Amino acid sequence: MKKLILFQGDSVTDCQRTGNPEALPLGIGYPYMVAARYQADHPGSGVEFINRGISGNRVVDLYARWKIDALNLKPDVLSILIGVNDTWHEFARQNGVEVERAETIYRMLLEWTRRELPMVKLVLCEPFVLEFGVVEPPWVIEMKARSAMVKKLAAEYDAIFVPFQSIVSAGAEAAGDPAVILRDGVHPTPVGHQLMADAWLAAVTPFI
Repeated sequence: MKKLILFQGDSVTDCQRTGNPEALPLGIGYPYMVAARYQADHPGSGVEFINRGISGNRVVDLYARWKIDALNLKPDVLSILIGVNDTWHEFARQNGVEVERAETIYRMLLEWTRRELPMVKLVLCEPFVLEFGVVEPPWVIEMKARSAMVKKLAAEYDAIFVPFQSIVSAGAEAAGDPAVILRDGVHPTPVGHQLMADAWLAAVTPFI
């Protein structure tokens, strides 16, 4: 039976999709790489991949469009990566979403999803940064709290947890330069996206 895998999130997931959705329906980042690798490894599987990440989104923005961009699509696997803008927008323009409120909204989103799509397999991806570029030390402290919150929610909602922070941190250490993995401390390079795609596939493929 045909399965639908949906990626949701912000610019890291969007990755040029919204600028040209007809030519780049999956963007050029980790969702694209995941789909290409999976479909090459499983020809004829009939698995369909959709990307609905939108650059700049915070968890509140995700919640606002959740019905049309997630629930109405009725995915079998739903992958969510959100959180860095909840921190970034606060430091940049005092319009972020503090960790406690973000957890409340994220939990509402998951409860809504479980109610409407009881059989969906949830994948909660860890938000991440590296301390360089636009990222200042206070970001790192707050992002650690966001990561812990997402990991906790993944356990509570029987979701797969993909540890992107440890993946990008290890990649930066191995490369000897964080800019090999993230362009500005937030947005992945092609190498960073490939590491994310590999980690996502390793965690999720057994459940597809």
